[in-house]
Amino acid sequence: MRTHSFLTVLLWSSVFYVVHMTPTQKRTNKNSHSERITGLSENDGKTLHRTKRGWMWNQFFLLEEYTGPDTQYVGKLHTDQDKGDGNLKYILTGDGAGSLFVIDENTGDIHAAKKLDREEKSLYVLRAKAIDRKTGRQVEPESEFIIKIHDINDNEPKFTKDIYTASIPEMSGVGTSVIQVTATDADDANYGNSAKVVYSILQGQPYFSVDPETGIIKTALPDMSRENREQYQVVIQAKDMGGQMGGLSGTTTVNITLTDVNDNPPRFPQSSYQFSSPESAPPGTPLGRIKANDPDVGENAEIEYSISNGDGSDMFDIITDKDTQEGIITVKKHLDFENKVLYTLRIEATNTHPDPRFLQLGSFKDTALVKISVEDIDEPPVFSRPWYLIEVDEDAKEGSIIGQVVAQDPDIAKNAIKYSVDRHTDLDRIFNIYSGNGSLFLSKPLDREETPWHNITVIATEINNPKQSSQIPVFIRILDINDHAPEFANYYETFVCENAKAGQLIQTVSAIDKDQPPRGHKFFFELVPEFAVHPNFSVVDNKDNTAGIMTRRNGYSRSKTSTYLLPIIIFDNDYPIQSSTGTLTIRVCACDSRGNMQSCSAEALLLPAGLSTGALVAILLCIIILLVLVVLFTALKRQRKKEPLIISKDDVRDNIVTYNDEGGGEEDTQAFDIGTLRNPEAREESKMRRDVIPETIFQIRRTAPLWENIDVQDFIHRRLKENDLDPAAPPYDSLATYAYEGNDSIANSLSSLESLTTEGNQDYDYLSDWGPRFKKLADMYGGEDSDRD
Repeated sequence: MRTHSFLTVLLWSSVFYVVHMTPTQKRTNKNSHSERITGLSENDGKTLHRTKRGWMWNQFFLLEEYTGPDTQYVGKLHTDQDKGDGNLKYILTGDGAGSLFVIDENTGDIHAAKKLDREEKSLYVLRAKAIDRKTGRQVEPESEFIIKIHDINDNEPKFTKDIYTASIPEMSGVGTSVIQVTATDADDANYGNSAKVVYSILQGQPYFSVDPETGIIKTALPDMSRENREQYQVVIQAKDMGGQMGGLSGTTTVNITLTDVNDNPPRFPQSSYQFSSPESAPPGTPLGRIKANDPDVGENAEIEYSISNGDGSDMFDIITDKDTQEGIITVKKHLDFENKVLYTLRIEATNTHPDPRFLQLGSFKDTALVKISVEDIDEPPVFSRPWYLIEVDEDAKEGSIIGQVVAQDPDIAKNAIKYSVDRHTDLDRIFNIYSGNGSLFLSKPLDREETPWHNITVIATEINNPKQSSQIPVFIRILDINDHAPEFANYYETFVCENAKAGQLIQTVSAIDKDQPPRGHKFFFELVPEFAVHPNFSVVDNKDNTAGIMTRRNGYSRSKTSTYLLPIIIFDNDYPIQSSTGTLTIRVCACDSRGNMQSCSAEALLLPAGLSTGALVAILLCIIILLVLVVLFTALKRQRKKEPLIISKDDVRDNIVTYNDEGGGEEDTQAFDIGTLRNPEAREESKMRRDVIPETIFQIRRTAPLWENIDVQDFIHRRLKENDLDPAAPPYDSLATYAYEGNDSIANSLSSLESLTTEGNQDYDYLSDWGPRFKKLADMYGGEDSDRD
């Protein structure tokens, strides 16, 4: 259908019209009218006119996914100003202009250049205008129009998940909701049925069903059991177009798991079990395991085992292994083959988490019979008691029997037993035992005050099988005998003031006793009979194991008696009565008016009464200062040294002589007299030391000259002996000159002083045989040529 729109203008008019093929037409009045006022000046004499101008457009509609051979025609723009001479140019701007939508600028025809997808963009807003090619003037105002894309069913429904996972308890009723699946369609839901989705089940019947509109999956069979089948895979289809033929569809998979409920009771695989145990098995020893089967899982399969009845319910116990859900039968008490050989137990297995919904199915527990046989073994001896306590007086004699232990073989054979004491528990070997009857006797005397308790171990061993032995602790308590006398509890330093009054308490004494009488200690104090009536002090028993020392007269004098000795007898009240005498030393001291002791020594009486502590300190400091001065004076006196008479660089006390000139060699015979070295009379005369002032003047004794050519060593020994025997020889260091040269050496002299006097030529050819190091020396002395040169 071709639609024409005209708009008439009073002065001049122009019309745009659009041609569009569409099933329906829509007229929009938006921006349909605009007012244009054309005015002339009053001087021109023309009248002002008001003109209405505007665009009138229909909406354009295009189908998406156009696949025709040509471009899809959208519509045509045209104005009455277009005379067909090509002077006008149509321009299109806006969404997709130039790329998706192109316009023929001469004719105004609009085409879709590409295939459009409504799901990407469903609405395009464009603007059109017409301009004069020559003047570039816009002949019509710009107008806006819309192109809508019509939807086609080109998208299949898609589920939000590729795979769904769901679970539901087993034994659920029909119609129980499992999970809801959802599929979406990208097509336009407001245009046709392209986006209307319907759900159906392709796989999973007859166990499950799906609601076609909501996609809720429900159970379709009652009492589905997990124990029969646990996993189900359901395939759901979503189809658009309301499920009609030709609609597009998508599928998803739903994995459904049946969760367990406690709908099965435990069951023992057999009705009775048989176990055995040695009679020596200690309590807690496991004997065996039993298990009741429960097809449920998790906490629904947890089982608690118990002993319901049986004659062995006191001797055995059963515990549950939480990891394996097994019942472990253990020994509860010591078994005795000689007492009972066979025990019977009724074991019950019960679910710990029963489900009340299934209690009508029956009891959720099961029972089984367990028989346990006791095996006989060779057991060690058994003592009649778990431990023994023996009491013995500490004055018991050596060899006396103090008690007895009894053990016997629990086996039927009743083997003989011998007894012994574990010496690791009786290192001092105080106790011993008769091996035949288990009687304990003393080997050494006892002393309760040293060791009040003895803990020993007695061993009972089968004579026929020494490997079978038992031990028992024996606790021996030593009973006290009153064999220690009481004595003073402390060492008392007692004093009495010189100004003390008669009847004054000066000391309170107490006593201790190493014994421990059963009725407690009770001590009595009194003076020895010789001092029963003491003229100076008295003892008053306080009847509480203490006694007070009281004065009997007024005033005491240190100058007459500085110390008093007061012997006191202490008795106990146990049998036999023990007593001891303790002597209390009482010093006489000077006290102030309040009775506080000031001085107790007799020497303090010699000090003047007015001499205070400060004065004593001052006297002590003076004595210390005098001692320091004496020490300093002595040290300075010892450090004084004797001044030498001569202080010169020629001082020979260091025995060092410095020669700063160099000789002329072996040819220089004028520097010294060789004969002087060989003449013993040329030595210097002994002289007094000039560097120290001699304390005594003495004449140095001259020694006889040594004539002839005496050996140097002998010469030195003689001179040394002379100085050692000379009583006038100085004890200080001195310089002795030995200007004497001894006889020729057998190996001849190494000196070259007399080389000029050597008659005849010597043969030095042997130097050439000493190697290259002596080549220069061989050249100088060897050969006739050398001598001639």
